[in-house]
Amino acid sequence: MNQANILDMPKVYPQLLAKSGEIGFTMPSDMYIGTFLKTLVSSKPAGTFLELGTGMSLSLAWMLEGMDKNSKLISIDNDNELIQIAKGFFNQEGRLELICADGNDWLFQYKGEKFDLIFADAWPGKYSHLDRTLELLKVGGFYVIDDMRKQANWPIGHEDNVTSLVETLETRQDFTITKMDWSTGIIVAVKTK
Repeated sequence: MNQANILDMPKVYPQLLAKSGEIGFTMPSDMYIGTFLKTLVSSKPAGTFLELGTGMSLSLAWMLEGMDKNSKLISIDNDNELIQIAKGFFNQEGRLELICADGNDWLFQYKGEKFDLIFADAWPGKYSHLDRTLELLKVGGFYVIDDMRKQANWPIGHEDNVTSLVETLETRQDFTITKMDWSTGIIVAVKTK
């Protein structure tokens, strides 16, 4: 098996990578997390999905590829430049709502439907307000995080944040989790009650 042989890359993906290089974005999501998200999203027809941390829209592109026509995705970032870039690439995508907001504030202001999958790729929903984020998942919903393996761009002391987060998820009685030493280090947790 050759995992690098990816045949279903979103058509816009190379353009997003090029734009990422053009603006000097240094935290792009790994392609493998994209393929993984596409697969998980595909398991939830008419699903409702949340991405915390739009970034360069690389993971967003994969999620949209996996969604059916009746699904919806909300993607949030506090960087207006990144949201505007995403709008430039996905302005015709009716299943997508792009929001420029502080993720911490948004998590507590949100009053809508619970989510089938939350991809937390930013500090909010991952290292802050974890309980609130997990409350927003439906039973059977996926909570997905990446960058759990040490990364070159981690600030000093961040490894302690990661260790604490993993330990917290391991003790949750309302989730079952799988830790995967693959890609950049992935945890997928499923809400069980």
